Amino acid sequence: MSGRGGWLVRVFNLFALFMTGVFVGGVLIFAWLVLGGRDMALGQDAGQPTPLPPPPTATAVPESLFQELEARDQVVINLYDRINRSVVHVASTASSFDMFRGTVPREGTGSGFVIAAEGLILTNFHVVSGADAVDVILSDGSTLPAQIKGYDEYYDLAVLQIDAPPGTLTPLEMGDSDRVQVGQSVAAIGNPFGLDRTLTTGLVSALGRRVELESGAIIGQAIQTDAAINPGNSGGPLLDLRGRVIGVNTAISSTSGGSVGIGFAVPSNVIKRVVPVLIEQGRYPHPTLGVSTVELGSEVNPSSSGPKRGLLITELEAGGPAAQAGLQPTTISRGRRGWVFSGGDIIVGVEGRAVATRNDLLVVLEENYQPGDTVQLNIVRDGQPLSTPVTLGATVSPRGN
Repeated sequence: MSGRGGWLVRVFNLFALFMTGVFVGGVLIFAWLVLGGRDMALGQDAGQPTPLPPPPTATAVPESLFQELEARDQVVINLYDRINRSVVHVASTASSFDMFRGTVPREGTGSGFVIAAEGLILTNFHVVSGADAVDVILSDGSTLPAQIKGYDEYYDLAVLQIDAPPGTLTPLEMGDSDRVQVGQSVAAIGNPFGLDRTLTTGLVSALGRRVELESGAIIGQAIQTDAAINPGNSGGPLLDLRGRVIGVNTAISSTSGGSVGIGFAVPSNVIKRVVPVLIEQGRYPHPTLGVSTVELGSEVNPSSSGPKRGLLITELEAGGPAAQAGLQPTTISRGRRGWVFSGGDIIVGVEGRAVATRNDLLVVLEENYQPGDTVQLNIVRDGQPLSTPVTLGATVSPRGN
């Protein structure tokens, strides 16, 4: 029995070992099938990194779009090639006195452009204002002395005369600024920071802007543009894409002194009206009433019964237009609390166009009338509204209205 029992034990142990091997092998096969199946579902062998999905197929840019962009670029390139030689660098020199250093030269720089082959250059008045000497630097680098032939502070324009060799200068064509539209593409060429004949492009941002210059002059019809304009661009042309002058770059609005995309230009139709007179007479006559005024609501308190805004006449030019029309100035006396204004006509409009400040009056007269025109002046006298005809006089001092 013991021999037979031992044999049975050995058979049982072999059977248990066999079943254990079958179980372990089954588990391994099952694990391989599960893991291998997952990897195969990912399309790769086990242990390999997961591949990235293929990138989407890029959509090809139509050739016609490139051609359109290149054609537009070529327009600007051709414009610059044709125009840049007509743009000049204007350099001015003035002297000031310092009690420690004596006479100190002060240099200024700006831009200009040719308006006549006979040597006439247009620039801004503020570029040459107060200058002892002015030089014009041409595109070929030659420097020529210039004389100021005429200027006007109100429109910030000045005409220079240089003696250039025949055939040297090519004048630019003047465009029609009345046809300029907001959103229209424009180009500016000038000498910002002394960098000769720099081109910038942009759009017309607005029309009819009123701009007050550092000198105190007012431009009431300025073209606003986002083409980059910096110090030194003053006096350079603002152009349409055909290369026609639609304005003269004259000012920027900036807290930093550099371009922030707000520049202003004097319209070309103003240039066409003013410049011929400057060439012939040296100064441009502006319409005037011949009055001095104070502004109600800001410089003097209005009366409780009269208008709250308007211009109180403080003085009449002897024999001037307003004096001849019978307008009456206020009487000024000294009171315990300051100056007292008694009576006097208050200008509130010109032929129905309301005015509240001296600049309002200046712009209304300048943009709508000429010296010698008779206008209906809207005034208030002793609390009663009146309309008085006044024949405008002429002045070359635009701040005298």
